[in-house]
Amino acid sequence: MLDVTVIEDAEAAAVSLDPVRARLLAELAAGPASAAMLAGKVGLPRQKVNYHLKTLERHGLVELAGERRKGNVTERLMRATAASYVISPQALAAVQPDPDRFRDQLSARWLLALGARLVRDVGSLLTGAAKARKRLATYALDGEVTFASAADRAAFVEELTAGVSALIRKYHDGEAEGGRPHRIVVAVHPEVRSDAGSEAVEVPTDPEAVEAPTDPEATH
Repeated sequence: MLDVTVIEDAEAAAVSLDPVRARLLAELAAGPASAAMLAGKVGLPRQKVNYHLKTLERHGLVELAGERRKGNVTERLMRATAASYVISPQALAAVQPDPDRFRDQLSARWLLALGARLVRDVGSLLTGAAKARKRLATYALDGEVTFASAADRAAFVEELTAGVSALIRKYHDGEAEGGRPHRIVVAVHPEVRSDAGSEAVEVPTDPEAVEAPTDPEATH
């Protein structure tokens, strides 16, 4: 079982978003089970559960883990193909975000478009690497920093931009024979905080922040 996989097909995405099937995926991510075993957990007849399992299997979201005899019946034990799933923007190809439509480094919506493209591209690369039975070379850095003021944050962004730009100038070789382009995405955004047991999300306020004129909902 994979830790996480990307759903690229629109029909598979729709199947995974069905509440009952999403519940079955969660149960099967915890371990293999048969339709009869799942029926009691989700409160549905075995035949109904079996129908949903076949639909999930048809779209590659669950797979056969084994079989066992129970009386005169052979039960199929199913398992989820991944512990968690991410739906790629490719599943909504006609309306997927395109960060090339506009560039605004202070726009939260542009950041969102970049993140969507990241999910789409890495998902496609993972699919290709799996088919070729090759390892995909990637790198990610995740950290947290607390700024004392908006001025400190602005200074941090300025230094970060200068540092990354210097590295790109140092190592970029557009004329290298056999060279392979890589995409670099660096993002800075406020941490999401929510109260325990509450769905409410705290949105940080910044009296010194200036809204970008091209996006009235932009955030630094």
